[in-house]
Amino acid sequence: METTPETPPEIPARGFAGEIVYLFAYDIAYELGREPIATLLGHPVAVHNLDASRRGPRHLLFYKPQLVRLPPQDRVGPHGTVRVEREVRILPIGAIGIRVRVPFRVSSLAELVAYHDLEFGDGILHQEVRQLAESIRQELAPLIVRPIVRIAEEEAYTVFCFRGPLTGAHGEPIRAEAWLESHRREIAAVLTQEQGHQILSRQEAIESTARHLSYYEDDLAVIDWDAALVVDHPSEWEETLYVLELANLQLTELEAYDRILDSSLERTYRDLGAAVRGRSALIRELRELRMDLTRFNDELSNITKFFGDWHVARVYETVASRFHLGDWHRSVDAKLRAVADLHELLKHDQMNRWMMILEVTIVLLFVIDLAILFAGLKH
Repeated sequence: METTPETPPEIPARGFAGEIVYLFAYDIAYELGREPIATLLGHPVAVHNLDASRRGPRHLLFYKPQLVRLPPQDRVGPHGTVRVEREVRILPIGAIGIRVRVPFRVSSLAELVAYHDLEFGDGILHQEVRQLAESIRQELAPLIVRPIVRIAEEEAYTVFCFRGPLTGAHGEPIRAEAWLESHRREIAAVLTQEQGHQILSRQEAIESTARHLSYYEDDLAVIDWDAALVVDHPSEWEETLYVLELANLQLTELEAYDRILDSSLERTYRDLGAAVRGRSALIRELRELRMDLTRFNDELSNITKFFGDWHVARVYETVASRFHLGDWHRSVDAKLRAVADLHELLKHDQMNRWMMILEVTIVLLFVIDLAILFAGLKH
């Protein structure tokens, strides 16, 4: 339920400052080879390391993709020239993540709506990132297993990272949760890309900001379907960004393999009805598909094991719920079971055919044996 404090926290006197981080995810291949990649686009490849700073178990376990940092660029954004930073992460499941950082300084939350579909003075961000992804796919093509012919539409996610802690007009600190309660509609408008927060209903404002988490008094993470808002010290942004990026990549791969399963099942049903291929070929194809997707499902689950930080685990659970990753997993698992059932059905049908052939052969041999016996008696 939406509540309003007796004394709503004021908007910081100097406005807001931070970074808009754009997370793009692309499926580029069936899987990535295990050989290490030395360079990409002429730049060295390193291993991504994440150090969880909050209290947690002693043994940390974070998935470590390969990382490439590209040179920064000076671009003209909605509020003047900005320094744009780009990073590429490569995952062995055949996916890449591209992260674009754009700094901002605004006087009101409404000014941030223009950053959703960011346009520079000489281009549109998502088109430029797509071209970058295509260049990466072409360079990695000799090193990966079964690269795709054409990159599908990307999964994009926008994260508004506010430099914390927030302070009032006189420099007094503001509790992040209290600030959220008093500015729900403005924050919801930023997350849903609405120019005027007044037109949003109370229900929509609450729904868009319902999934929020806080660890300290001055940090906050509000997670929605298409965007998120993070208030924290800049040194602490990375943990939340990392989780959001991996969940976005996981969603991309689940969608890709859902399409593969749909296509394979449809083709199999069509071929079975038209009898255009032999049963042995169908059985072999289904067996390979079943093995490949089972292995993929295991790898996809392994990249999101967060045992090092309880707060990070809570963030992942929240974004997974918002992305409906559990529903996607169940959908893929159900189709995998359909593939398994069809594979077993075809194997059983093939076995029955061989048994029939064997029985007919035995009967023929028995008849031939009788014929030879009667022919010998006659002589």
